Amino acid sequence: MLPSESIERVVELFASLPTIGKKTARRLAFHLLRQSEQDVEQFATALTEMRSRVRECGVCHTFTDADVCGICASPKRTQSVICVVEQPSDVMAIERTGDFRGRYHVLHGALSPLDGIGPEDLRLKELIARMTPEVEEVILALNPTVEGEVTTQYIAKLSSPLGVRITRIARGVPMGSDLEFADDATLARAFEGRTPL
Repeated sequence: MLPSESIERVVELFASLPTIGKKTARRLAFHLLRQSEQDVEQFATALTEMRSRVRECGVCHTFTDADVCGICASPKRTQSVICVVEQPSDVMAIERTGDFRGRYHVLHGALSPLDGIGPEDLRLKELIARMTPEVEEVILALNPTVEGEVTTQYIAKLSSPLGVRITRIARGVPMGSDLEFADDATLARAFEGRTPL
């Protein structure tokens, strides 16, 4: 018998989130129980408002509160370079670097025939429509997975008749790691992508 079905329900919901195991879910549930009722209500309201207000940007398809996100609306961002990513969270990761000054395009996934995800399930038509003459380069920043590689090759083939320069982000050994711990594929890609100094 469980001491509280209400607690267990919240634990189950937290545990359904990515990277949250049962122990962490239980800690989060007990943390909320120690908070004031007002704090918990603010948390619940913020979640509800986020779900009802957030939608896809009409241009790049990242998540935003407006019809067009702040990145697409900014006159300081160049329109000649588009960085293609799989998920809106990838936009945030790249933005944290502060190095990219172009625009984005979010696919909302990657091609995965085994999972039933085909070209029609991604924002590929919208990407091709954005490849106008003013776009000089499309950077493919997809995850280094089989699905990401298949999607990268598919986009490259699909866009080749348009004459847009297609590049991909570099792949290889991450900073702060040891070569002896890198897998064979990572080392092979690092050698393929070597650059002159």
